[in-house]
Amino acid sequence: MGVGARLCLRVRVVYRLQLRERMRIGSLVALLVVGCGARAGQPPSDLGVDPAGVASDGAAGDGAGDGAVPIDAPDLAGTPCSTRITYGSAWIHGANHPAPSDDAAGLVTWDGACVDDGGNSYALLSNGWKPYFTGYGACVIALDSTCAGAPASCGSRVTYGAAWQHPANHPAQYDDVAGRLTSDESCRAAGANSAETLSNGWTPNFAGASSCELSFRYTQCGGLYANPVIPVSCPDPGVVRDGSTYYLSCTVGDGGGVYPIYVSTDLTSWTRKGYIFPSGHAPTWATGNFWAPEIHRVGNGWVAYFSAKHTDGTLAVGAASASSPLGPFVAGGQPLVHKSGMGTIDASEITDADGTPYLLWKDDGNASGKPTPIWAQRLAADGLSLVGAPTQLITNDQTWEGALVEGPFLVRRGGAYWLFYSGNAYYDGRYAVGVARADSLLGPYTKAPGPIVVSDAAWVGPGHCSVVDVPGAGDWLVYHAWQAGHVNGPGDGRLVLVDAIDWSGAWPSVPGAPSTRSRPLP
Repeated sequence: MGVGARLCLRVRVVYRLQLRERMRIGSLVALLVVGCGARAGQPPSDLGVDPAGVASDGAAGDGAGDGAVPIDAPDLAGTPCSTRITYGSAWIHGANHPAPSDDAAGLVTWDGACVDDGGNSYALLSNGWKPYFTGYGACVIALDSTCAGAPASCGSRVTYGAAWQHPANHPAQYDDVAGRLTSDESCRAAGANSAETLSNGWTPNFAGASSCELSFRYTQCGGLYANPVIPVSCPDPGVVRDGSTYYLSCTVGDGGGVYPIYVSTDLTSWTRKGYIFPSGHAPTWATGNFWAPEIHRVGNGWVAYFSAKHTDGTLAVGAASASSPLGPFVAGGQPLVHKSGMGTIDASEITDADGTPYLLWKDDGNASGKPTPIWAQRLAADGLSLVGAPTQLITNDQTWEGALVEGPFLVRRGGAYWLFYSGNAYYDGRYAVGVARADSLLGPYTKAPGPIVVSDAAWVGPGHCSVVDVPGAGDWLVYHAWQAGHVNGPGDGRLVLVDAIDWSGAWPSVPGAPSTRSRPLP
């Protein structure tokens, strides 16, 4: 055996040990492997190892499971690259693998095919991994790579199940679309067949009832999320963006304080960061019923608007100021809106195009069998006092709204003003999100023909929303809903959901909301 052969044998032995122990392969080993005839950055082909990753021990070659650890083999021709593989919420996690993603060395691809197997389905990735998903046609995977050869921008591939009825001259089983493509998750009857609508307006049809199977591959879209984004009770979420950071507060009070503040950089992963009012710092005029906070930038500072019960027993709207959205917030000694004999709740704020701030709120007339108008009134420049008189924007006058409208959130888009609001009883499936439009901030407003977000099989009572502008990804609706089967009972809570708003029609819509399947990050 010559010197070169002895070196090659030694490298092969070392490589096998590294794989068994799942350690990183150093550049010296990689150089010696190249000397044995392998391409730079890869093991020799007869080692039986896929260069992009190692299948998990516990997945019998299915990949992306318990302890799947990629090999970080250096690319001697350039900088090492990798691919993050994010699996949809239907993914069957391997034991001891709680994370929803894996990082694999090199460029990993997937053709989008989702193969049914028993009662589940699987995808076969280019590195040999075979992640399984619960249900038929349930594969949803995002691939985000730093490698040369990866797509330059976000794109989607939708793959249709075997029952799909191909259009004429369309032999392929899939379609590729630029940007983020989702479905409305409806799979509704279409005669003897079924159909489901995609977010770009396409409506694929499938032979047979309830036979819609749609799998999604997302490349360079940044990963996936699935609702709920805050899986604990957090009703009435108010959200504001400051640069690349989002701040959320909601109707919660506990021993630590009132109105928790959550922080996120992607609108879907939230970390709790204190309270608007830490313990012992609530306003002196307020005795309880701390509801529906919203933090807004007003002028050069930040103002938290909220509702609480006044010492006289009436619900009132308050304001507290701070130099940061994280506080500390200091409340005024008196409410901002306080009416004798009528509660006022659900405050929100909008700064008009000319820089003038306005406050919105709801009269709590439903508590006494009266209408529930939503008002707007000009604020002082610092947002801490009112100017002039209020103007009524809308009231509950549509059948679906029942005894009330509430939770206003006003935005200006395309030269018009769009008032998002909720109607009916928050504690059951009648609660829903509506919208009204006007050419000026103070109206008059015309309502959409019906609600734009309603209950479905998974989520009950969606509502009390915020509208958030995500740079490069449009507007998103952040709102709460009950999980089906856990509605207004002991220990039940309203969880926080996020879904994209579509402005392509005469009225804004929120396709597929409340969504359950995994979707691309905002």
